[in-house]
Amino acid sequence: MQQLELDRLIIIPDFEPPHKGLSSDTASPQQRLEMAALMADGLGPRAEASDMELKREGKSYTADTVEELHEMFPDDELWWLMGTDMFLTVQNWYQPERIFRYAGLAAFSRSHDDTGEMFEEQSRYLSERFHARTTIVSLPQVREIASRDLRRMLAAEWNGGNVDPAEYLYQPIYGYILKEGLFGTKADLKNLSDKHLRAVSYSMVRAKRLRHIKGTEETAVALAKFWGVDPDKARRAAILHDCTKYWELGPQVETCDKYGIELDELERESAKLLHSKTGAAMAKYVFGEPDDVYDAIFCHTTGKPGMTTFDKILYLADYMEPNRDFDGVEEMRRLVWEDLDQAMLLGLEMNVEDLQGRGVPIHRNTQGTLDELRGRSQ
Repeated sequence: MQQLELDRLIIIPDFEPPHKGLSSDTASPQQRLEMAALMADGLGPRAEASDMELKREGKSYTADTVEELHEMFPDDELWWLMGTDMFLTVQNWYQPERIFRYAGLAAFSRSHDDTGEMFEEQSRYLSERFHARTTIVSLPQVREIASRDLRRMLAAEWNGGNVDPAEYLYQPIYGYILKEGLFGTKADLKNLSDKHLRAVSYSMVRAKRLRHIKGTEETAVALAKFWGVDPDKARRAAILHDCTKYWELGPQVETCDKYGIELDELERESAKLLHSKTGAAMAKYVFGEPDDVYDAIFCHTTGKPGMTTFDKILYLADYMEPNRDFDGVEEMRRLVWEDLDQAMLLGLEMNVEDLQGRGVPIHRNTQGTLDELRGRSQ
């Protein structure tokens, strides 16, 4: 994107590749679209995933796609990005002249050995034969691995192989593969290691949330060690506490109904209040976490009267992790090492003041917790 000075990058999974058949364990078109969307989200606001080939169904021909893109963006300069093998054989594709009519080719390689004379010779041939625009994109830091080898590594990891495919993958993509059981992976979601739980959780949220989750995990573990709470449970509660943060209201309510979580009128109208409850449900019923992890996640947004030390640690870690920046946060960061109740009281008072200033109703659990802590401090 930087080398070509692109305004937009569109990742387009195909519905059916015309050049090869798909095996029975291949990710479905919808799953490939969802992985493309995760990757686009991780690349930033100029990247996006498109379902244009999925909606077209049938064999996905690049010629049809670039023509459709030209119709969508008639005044823009289009570049089709492709790897070494594709670039060296593109003249054999379906109606290649249509591709060159609407888009230039930007070729990149996984290693330095792929570049040089072969690329230059192919560029000359495509220019002379099709009047094609071509350019070479240098990727000096890319680690070389073929997709077929990566799929084998993913399967081997769950069959006793001494491999680590995660080092080649964007973490949320790796987590998505584990969650969906793709490419021969056999993850038991109720018995995941911290590493795998973290990856799966990251696959469920947007990229902009990852720094916050990492910060909450780091802070929760430190506080747990200091206040005598199990740091492993604190870590896993922090990893999962926002896993349903971006669910729409409908799925939030449906999940609460499914697991018998009673909701008041205010909660049934606010997805923001529900992600703690549905996150707790996911932690317990999908990921097999114990009741105290469930309880801590359940009340990490509103609080509740009678919170345990574990509950308070997650609430405060979420509130004041290192990426938070607001008036009063440094005082809270001081208080958490001296008196958890005083830190909670400060946090709840700031929260209520903020909600009142914005005209947002105060949840009964928030007010009840605040009243309880005020009573103790008198």
